[in-house]
Amino acid sequence: MTRALAAAVSLALVAFQGRMRLEGNWVARAGDEIRHIMVRTDSSAQFGDEVARWRVVADSLWITLGDGVWQVYGMQVAGDKLTISGGDLEKPVTLRRVGAPSPRPDTLAIPEAPPATARAW
Repeated sequence: MTRALAAAVSLALVAFQGRMRLEGNWVARAGDEIRHIMVRTDSSAQFGDEVARWRVVADSLWITLGDGVWQVYGMQVAGDKLTISGGDLEKPVTLRRVGAPSPRPDTLAIPEAPPATARAW
């Protein structure tokens, strides 16, 4: 790959990530509880003891817990607010970014990514 092409690809990725930056410490209300979800650049997301792998495909958020399937959600990011809908959710959920992600401990393994065809509908 030429340097110019590599630079263009890098700039496109930075622009895309700037628009769709998901990394961070997110909070969501679940009734009277507040849940923290840590989304890291290494494609891991952690909530409590659960560790998931995530990826963005167009305007969708794909998440797997290592069960061999992707849960697919519609996604909208506006600044520090992330709204996901569809999939196994009864109604949309809005999360708010409250800080930077913490590093993933080496003891937490990220689930293997299932093939794109292994989606839960």
